[in-house]
Amino acid sequence: MNPGTSWEFTDDRGHLTVADHHPTRVVAYIQAGATLWDHGLRPLGIFGSHHDGDTPDPAKAGELPLAELRHFGAGSDLDLDALHAAEPDLVVAVSYGGGQVYGIDPEAAKHLEERIPVVVIEVGKDRSLDGVRDRFTELARALRTTLRPAEAELERAERRLRAATARPGRPRVLALSAAGADTAYLARPLTWPDLRSLTELGVELIEPEAAGGANWRTAEWSEAAALAPGILLTDVRANAAPRDRLQDNAHWRALEERARIVPWNPEAPSSHRAHARFLDTVSDALETATADGA
Repeated sequence: MNPGTSWEFTDDRGHLTVADHHPTRVVAYIQAGATLWDHGLRPLGIFGSHHDGDTPDPAKAGELPLAELRHFGAGSDLDLDALHAAEPDLVVAVSYGGGQVYGIDPEAAKHLEERIPVVVIEVGKDRSLDGVRDRFTELARALRTTLRPAEAELERAERRLRAATARPGRPRVLALSAAGADTAYLARPLTWPDLRSLTELGVELIEPEAAGGANWRTAEWSEAAALAPGILLTDVRANAAPRDRLQDNAHWRALEERARIVPWNPEAPSSHRAHARFLDTVSDALETATADGA
């Protein structure tokens, strides 16, 4: 390896990832790929998680041109042979804690890293939204991406949201993922970097009862309806049940009638532009709800 041409990056596991030249053929977890695209890097291909099907989840893809990219599978169906055959010089993955590569089997991750340099970015509860975004920005700069982060756009969106939350009569907000017609997963705001960021900007997010999982509380729709949110952040990923499958549940219909439904993507691209869009969407709902006296 020539020290004058090699490339290095220390990832969030503390691993020094070394390539023998500057990476240009990058394969990434779909969220990471969408983030790098927002920075001006076009990935060679993408892969998904165990929650995904045979095709990429458009909700996670941001503005990626999915029809033009290789998809190497998801979860246990990741096609390692096809990925290796594509000859990437870097894989970018994410982790939700402990440095474990998210979305693929541990043994597959081990074999992957034995043959290809891998960078892992932490996106879980132990990092702030700013921290996640900053780390992707550092990686993008190390990869010599061409677009400047939309910092002014995000600062404007943050100011707008602070102003919206400062108005009297602001509605309470509940974030959830629909498991099906009978059950919902109620998000714990402090365990999701994007939701925690909303609370820091003044949004009143509802904390579900303590019993249950670390990130979600599994509940019947009656419990969600009893929390009486004015705004409902609903998971739009492919693994969440779509709204048309919930219509037979009276408690869901009550929520729909009372609350403004706002799309929420827990795996949105971690870029300034994507975060600004999310904050603007929440501001739109808050401003409308406050004006209507919800």
